[in-house]
Amino acid sequence: MANHNITGKNGEALALAYLIRNHFVMLHTNWRHSHYEIDIIAHKGEVLHFIEVKTRRSLTYGYPEESVTKKKLEHLMNGAEAFLFQYPQWKRIQYDILSIHLSKNRDPEYFFIEDVYL
Repeated sequence: MANHNITGKNGEALALAYLIRNHFVMLHTNWRHSHYEIDIIAHKGEVLHFIEVKTRRSLTYGYPEESVTKKKLEHLMNGAEAFLFQYPQWKRIQYDILSIHLSKNRDPEYFFIEDVYL
């Protein structure tokens, strides 16, 4: 497995632990429908969260959250629409980005950006 794939898998595991510590209830990880994939679908109270996770080991190419493009957000929103078609009981939703920076010999740095819009 390539290093960036390993980093991504580690980041998703760290993201799950982070969200659980912050009182989110996990519903799905890597949820797929057609050509859409949503990293994490969770809820906190009455709000359903669609969460994009980005992880990097180096800041050479910028912070992880900077790699979430308009196209990626549109993809997230379209995937969320497909999810909500299947599970229409959710009335309040939110799109979030969880950025994780991994440095050698340091604890992971988390940056949680809530309620992202285009």
